[in-house]
Amino acid sequence: RAPCGARGLKQRDREIPVGERNKAHRNPQRRGLSKSRLMAHRQCPKRLWLATYKTELADESGAQSAFAFGNEIGEVARRLHPGGHLIEGDNLSEALKATTACLEERPRKPLFEATFDFHHTLIRADLLLPMRTGYRLVEVKASTSVKPHYIEDVAIQAWVMEQAGVRLRRLELAHVNNCFAYPGNADYRGLLNYVDVASEARPLMDEVGGWVNTARDTLAGTEPDIKPGSQCTNPYPCSFMAYCWPQAEDGYPLSDLPRGGKVVETLTAEGYTDLRDVPAKRLSNVHQRMVHRAVKAGKPIIDPAAGQMLQRLAWPRYYLDFETIQFALPIWVGTHPYQQIPFQWSCHIENRYGAVPHHEFLAKGDGDPRHAFVESLVNTLGTTGTIFVYNTAFEHTRMTELAEAFSEFASALNAACERFVDLLPIVRDHYYHPDQHGSWSLKAVLPTIAPELDYAGLEVAEGGAAAETFRKLLNPDTTAEDAANWRAGLIEYCGRDTLALVRIARFLQKRVL
Repeated sequence: RAPCGARGLKQRDREIPVGERNKAHRNPQRRGLSKSRLMAHRQCPKRLWLATYKTELADESGAQSAFAFGNEIGEVARRLHPGGHLIEGDNLSEALKATTACLEERPRKPLFEATFDFHHTLIRADLLLPMRTGYRLVEVKASTSVKPHYIEDVAIQAWVMEQAGVRLRRLELAHVNNCFAYPGNADYRGLLNYVDVASEARPLMDEVGGWVNTARDTLAGTEPDIKPGSQCTNPYPCSFMAYCWPQAEDGYPLSDLPRGGKVVETLTAEGYTDLRDVPAKRLSNVHQRMVHRAVKAGKPIIDPAAGQMLQRLAWPRYYLDFETIQFALPIWVGTHPYQQIPFQWSCHIENRYGAVPHHEFLAKGDGDPRHAFVESLVNTLGTTGTIFVYNTAFEHTRMTELAEAFSEFASALNAACERFVDLLPIVRDHYYHPDQHGSWSLKAVLPTIAPELDYAGLEVAEGGAAAETFRKLLNPDTTAEDAANWRAGLIEYCGRDTLALVRIARFLQKRVL
């Protein structure tokens, strides 16, 4: 039978022998498509066009950790299928030749990063595993579940490979099993769940040829005129969002509306660019209306009810913040993929007379930090007083996990959770400054209240950077000088978070009537 997706192809393309079609359409000098480029087009044609012709506009700063996780999982996936051959290198011409040579070898062996090209559409397969007749294609994802766009990903790969003459017997997606508990000794058997996705992917293969043609039409034309919308973040945040979202000069963009979603999409389509021009009646969400009132007035909204609430809370007052790190590939015995591992805490303790001493913990980086973390925390929090956090769900969940892992501290940790007061909803419901631009994060709120405590000048300025800095501390090759500098940066950053809580709470209480 003709391979799936062969519809519309020239007859000579169908008659090229197995292994030869991988060579037939190769032209390294001609700009081609790839799986990732096709997926970008599926998300938004403008994204593919910009990624091709205006690459300098892309902001890829948030993608590094995702790439690192993917690489780690991919390496383990290969180790779980021993005896295979990795098609290495970025030279695609050489990769295509090497793949063709491996397909002709006997006995056949597993292929990793096998490279195929059909009609200048190129893919590299994570795992291509030989079966009695044909091959088993496995796409490896660092995610913990099968997502709809992954099926399109598999369909594109399978279409190119079958057009290139490879007989595929199974189409699978391997994703991370987040119930896997690391037993140690680099034993990652059971880390991946393999899911047969042929029944969903094969029907889509008939459409891939059309996707390719449409993408080529996009690249042959001028920049698509596509308004910002849900496609900007679904299924992935687009690296060109800053370019595409219209910004009002010296004004307030519609993206300042919290949870704007469809409202922003509709208003943008109607031609609005500055939030101040939007009629108030078009906004129904209470926080959107608060933002709108503030930008229209050009000054902050401060509800004294927040201060009244805070005045009634018990002393002493603990201002607490955690920093955590995740590993797609767990490194400490008993931990799970993507488990949030706390490695640092900061706590400012305020008494009723105004003194605010600071306490802190930062793991040494020589092993699982959790026991030392929780022991030091319990000794600091005592048994009475209010514990302020910013977004209770995060700290509460970490405390609950620690209580389950270390039963000797469970009672103290659970009691501490009962004393939590979340500053985030108090601030969100009672305070907004136009300079927050739709966000109530600490990084957005603090500069409007205590600009001298802005995060901009810190060596470590946000949670992702804190995790990456601690990851570097775990490297045994780190020099003592680098370690000292990085530790100082982490301590200053986490301490800034809890000092921010102190300043925000005091600021709100000054507004009591």
